[in-house]
Amino acid sequence: MDLQYHGGNAISLNYKGARIVIDDNLTDLGAKSFTKADDVSLFTNAVHPDSPARLVFDKPGEYEVSEISITGIPARSHMEEGNDKSVTIFKLMAGDVSMLITGHIYPELTDAELEAIGLVDVLIVPVGGNGYTLDPVGALKVIKEIEPKIVIPTHYDDKSLKYPVPQQELTNALKELAMEPKETLNKLKVKSAEFSDVTQLIVLEKV
Repeated sequence: MDLQYHGGNAISLNYKGARIVIDDNLTDLGAKSFTKADDVSLFTNAVHPDSPARLVFDKPGEYEVSEISITGIPARSHMEEGNDKSVTIFKLMAGDVSMLITGHIYPELTDAELEAIGLVDVLIVPVGGNGYTLDPVGALKVIKEIEPKIVIPTHYDDKSLKYPVPQQELTNALKELAMEPKETLNKLKVKSAEFSDVTQLIVLEKV
């Protein structure tokens, strides 16, 4: 499994010739979409730009694409009050590696959500905060609840993007997380044999 970061909350996953694109809403942020016609596109929020992908999933459910198992778990949005669940957490299984994309969720996960999430190897979590998404405090709550092998932060300050709400700089967010990056990479090749017993934070450079 290869992972790359494209800005905002957008991640791409390559596995056995298939590419899954997650949260490519870059056109809403003043940038160019990177999704192609033969991609599979996931959106953690049902409100999103049109996608040219051959398949688009933006709701809870169970899906199977090119030997990748995808589970959409309903969750409460960071901005929501009450118990409404308008966003989707996606868990992907590719071979023996599991990945979770939270999107802009409320940081207090329920027992039912945690049971549905189960064991997670790679956690993709926003850290930009300022009322728009998880801040480092909320992100840390999610990390401690899920206990992944690897954490990849997303949705932090980026001068090339026009966020509706200013986002924290990554360096400041990491200080609040109290986590030192193990590596900064252009592409992460995820191999279960290389997992540590301690949660590691990896920063992906935007491509």
